[in-house]
Formats: sequence, C-alpha cells, structure tokens
Amino acid sequence: MSSVDLSVLFVCTGNICRSPTAEGVLRSKLSSLGWADRVHIDSAGVQGWHAGEPPDPRSQDHARKRGYELSGQRARALRPNDFERFDLIVAMDAGHLRELRRRCPAPLQHRLGLLPGEVEIPDPYYGGPDGFEDVLDRIEQGCERLAQQIVARIGP
Repeated sequence: MSSVDLSVLFVCTGNICRSPTAEGVLRSKLSSLGWADRVHIDSAGVQGWHAGEPPDPRSQDHARKRGYELSGQRARALRPNDFERFDLIVAMDAGHLRELRRRCPAPLQHRLGLLPGEVEIPDPYYGGPDGFEDVLDRIEQGCERLAQQIVARIGP
C-alpha cells in the first residue's frame, strides 16, 4: 500500500453485506473522480464467520442494479495489523465502532470512525429487499461525503 496516498478499511460484522457494499461504492466514486489509483480500499468483519466467501448474493444483486460490482470481493476477518495498515477505519455502526476501539492500540484510535456525519448503516441481513436498498442509499450518501473529504485531504 505504500504507492497509494491513503488507505480506507470498512468494517461490519461478517464482511458480507455492509462493508463490502461500502468498499464497492467508495471505489466506484473515487474511480469516477480519477482517484482510484491513489486510495486503497478494503473491508473486513469483526467476526471471521464468512472468511473467504463472496458478499451476500442480495447485497451483490442490489449493488449491481446501481452499477456497483461486488462479486470479486471475499470476506475476511479484521486483523490486528489493520490498525497500522489503514489510515481510516470506518465502522458501519456504533457497535462495530465500540469493538474497534476496544481492539485498537491507543495511539491509533484517531483513525477510527463512522461514515461522515456519524452515519450508521443498519444490518440488512435478516430483512427483506427494502433493507438492502436503504443500506445502499445511506452508503452512497456517506461515501459521497467521504470521497469529498479524501480528495480534500490528499489534494491534487
């Protein structure tokens, strides 16, 4: 990751719904701005239950309808060295943020947060299609603001 200007890690529970969606949305937004090569984006779960699996098919289907491709991603668990490797670690909800704060070394706590505007993304896993659409709406809005912040932070 040394060849990029900034690295972002999205974190949810199992890394199959919210965080891979956020990864795909931010990657698309930065790509459309011509910044894809300058920012490394990844996602992980606080749990490793789904490690190696692709995103939930419902997440993929809803994302694809909006032009985001998630099929190449594979779930992984958060690793202790992620706190050092990533400049920004974005939790999908307050519970994930608490868990990240519990695991993160004190000198790196400043890297943790929610999407800009303290946006929390509800878990769509046990709900119907409307939940996945709501997640995409919220992630698109949050990632639009995050993309603007990233561009302002690392400049031309």
